Amino acid sequence: MNFDITYTYNDSNHVIIAGPCSAETPEQTMETAKMIKDLGIKIFRAGAWKPRTKPGSFEGMGEEALKWISQAKKETSLLVATEIAGPKHLELALKYNIDIFWLGARTTANPFLVQEIVEAAKGLNNCFLIKNPINPDADLWIGAIERFLNSSIYNIAAVHRGFSMYKSGYFRNNPQWQIPIEVKRVFPKLKMICDPSHIGGKRDLIETISQHSLDIGFDGLMIETHINPDSALSDSQQQITPTELKRILSTLKFKDNNEKDIESSIIKLRDEIDSIDSRVMELLSERMNISRKIGLFKKSNNIPILQPERYHQIMSRNTLLANELSMDPQFIKSIMEAIHKESIRQQLTQ
Repeated sequence: MNFDITYTYNDSNHVIIAGPCSAETPEQTMETAKMIKDLGIKIFRAGAWKPRTKPGSFEGMGEEALKWISQAKKETSLLVATEIAGPKHLELALKYNIDIFWLGARTTANPFLVQEIVEAAKGLNNCFLIKNPINPDADLWIGAIERFLNSSIYNIAAVHRGFSMYKSGYFRNNPQWQIPIEVKRVFPKLKMICDPSHIGGKRDLIETISQHSLDIGFDGLMIETHINPDSALSDSQQQITPTELKRILSTLKFKDNNEKDIESSIIKLRDEIDSIDSRVMELLSERMNISRKIGLFKKSNNIPILQPERYHQIMSRNTLLANELSMDPQFIKSIMEAIHKESIRQQLTQ
């Protein structure tokens, strides 16, 4: 992989990409680009097309936006990047001398569409950024990357923007850090860039997410930056001002390769633990849901809540399983006692 467009910050070598979610007006585009250049950043991003879930939402200014982005490039000498969702977007963006193209999550999730873009990109020297697909599917992400490599397009990088969730949570998009770590394992030389704006969905999470990504060895950041975020026509809550971007960059710890290798090893293991803990919590939630159903059944059939024989069956089975799995039986017994106690409480609430 030849993605070598870098921004040196605090004596380290990281890719920094910044700019608004969308190019909305020529003034907004130009002013943001100039302020970003003043920070020493070399890559300006702005969306021309915005794929929206529902029709009627702001879907970008299209070709007009490309004109503004191209003008910003001329006046600032910045490299410029925009999202493409098909060969026609690529052809039009090339007309306006766009340097870098990113494939959004919805595009990466469609292998046919990725292949169409790859076919249209053959022979180009432009850089392509491949965002993770919407769903937490490492193979789908890896497959999109392989399509570029199989067509001898090596000037690529991956962008981690998190994965969509059925229910809203702390993050707008669940980071599931173990997935970009797996992609990096498959492609060790591939640059991995974090998009904290889309992961967090809130501007006050950008700094924390950015630092975590750097701590586990990410090679850079793509941060949505707008001169007046509250008035932005798309994703206003996750954009920050150039002034705030400057503050965040000044507080982040950019690490050299040796520091990354040492610290990322333990953080990767901790991320695996966090992932397992999440699955344990989900399984416990499912177990308690079944316990409540049992409670309703017992109540409707006048069956006592406490069933001593069942309790002893659970303890005996899990003690044996603990030995088979080389775990301390007393430790497992204490866990199962706590789970059983909460199950009884859940049944009594029905």
